[in-house]
Amino acid sequence: MRKNKLKELFKAGKPIINSWLAIPSSFSAEVMANQGWDSLTIDMQHGLIDYPNAVSMLQSISSTETIPMARVNWNEPGQIMKILDAGCYGIICPMVSNRKDAENFVNACLYPPKGYRSFGPIRASIYGGNDYSKHADEEILKLAMIETKEALEKLDEILDTPNLNGIYIGPADLSLAVGEEPGFDRPENSKAYSEILRILESAKKRNLLAGLHNGTPDYAQKMIKKGFNLVTVGSDSRYITAGAKSDLEQLKGIIGSKSKGY
Repeated sequence: MRKNKLKELFKAGKPIINSWLAIPSSFSAEVMANQGWDSLTIDMQHGLIDYPNAVSMLQSISSTETIPMARVNWNEPGQIMKILDAGCYGIICPMVSNRKDAENFVNACLYPPKGYRSFGPIRASIYGGNDYSKHADEEILKLAMIETKEALEKLDEILDTPNLNGIYIGPADLSLAVGEEPGFDRPENSKAYSEILRILESAKKRNLLAGLHNGTPDYAQKMIKKGFNLVTVGSDSRYITAGAKSDLEQLKGIIGSKSKGY
């Protein structure tokens, strides 16, 4: 089976640099995958992407060394199994709030007897190899999102879930959970920042992978130094917006300055 490079980077103590895909386009996924990201996450929760879109995007990513992941829109076994069968090598599951949620998520990713994933890797065996089913349990990355008030209260029981590979923090929902305004790159004097570091420390004690969504590369670098193993920066839609805005502001400025000279 094709090895999961993300697990190898984690074992080697090297940071995983991830980005986000929200646009339902195989071409934009292909463009992003060719930039050299360690992984790309197809956002099926808040993006505009449905299952057929996701499959074509996975095919585009597979033409590169970038590892394909997906954030599913809910902790629903059928959806998790289906995107795994499509060749996704990592699942980020939102709103995991307690041990039962975590167990349901993990078990949907594992074949019996460890879990209850149904057999049918229709595209996964093309991407992963003919022996996919023998090694998928070990290679698939399973990350539970810690972002609710209940999850913060029941953090230890979630992290102690067997076969969970790690956690992923969504700072916006986490901020809401502690009574603060949603957003990324939480300041050090915020409750959300304190909780982020507490989650990180708890994950480290158990040798679990810790991932974080970031708003800027500078903040992501800061969090890598703090000990995060995976950092997400930007997205396809954000890069389009930023590039277009930058060029347009420059051109509008030039036009404006010339107009004033007449």
